[in-house]
Amino acid sequence: MKHTNKEFVVIGLGRFGSSLCQELTSTGVNVMAIDKDGERVQDFHHVVTQAVELDATDEEQLKAIGIRNFDCVVVSIGENLQSSILITLILKELGIKQVWVKARNEHHAKVLDKIGADRVLHPERDMAKRIAHHIGSDTVADYIELTKDYSIVEIVVSDKLSGKRLLDLEMKENFNCAVVAVKKGEDDVIVTPSNNIQLEKDDIIVTIGKNQDIDRFEENQV
Repeated sequence: MKHTNKEFVVIGLGRFGSSLCQELTSTGVNVMAIDKDGERVQDFHHVVTQAVELDATDEEQLKAIGIRNFDCVVVSIGENLQSSILITLILKELGIKQVWVKARNEHHAKVLDKIGADRVLHPERDMAKRIAHHIGSDTVADYIELTKDYSIVEIVVSDKLSGKRLLDLEMKENFNCAVVAVKKGEDDVIVTPSNNIQLEKDDIIVTIGKNQDIDRFEENQV
């Protein structure tokens, strides 16, 4: 991943927030972790750029740490809906460029949308969908939902497709899907592959499109 100069704040060091801090830090960006639990904060002093113990529902405390200077704040307090909503409101009023918020359920998500969250996260739901698609299909290697209608799906090349060129699949013409990459082995990823590339068994086709169109491709071609 290309490193960015953006700076991030993660509020809430539960399972999701903790994992997010670690993943962001691994990409080389600056991360501030915030939680009102001192023990959790102490555990993250060696992980992130800065770990701070404070109550994020207190606007003055957020101002004091210079929260306005950060490009994106992720609110990961899904278990306490009132705090999550209040923190989101405060952050938007303070003019934070990007406020991403973890939702506990659909009702919570609707409220977050109404009050201006830039992106609502559903980590448990999204992971459940990815697992369901992975174990429920012999051909799906991974699945990422972009919207309720569109997804990126990694499809394993079967015996039926092996030896064919990408051109032969007629993805755009017959299924209105686009192939954005082909994986050959662990480390060989061909981005925007040529139509003349030859597919081999166990290659992975990374395709984007409407869910129903990708499903048709799986049913007809794999």
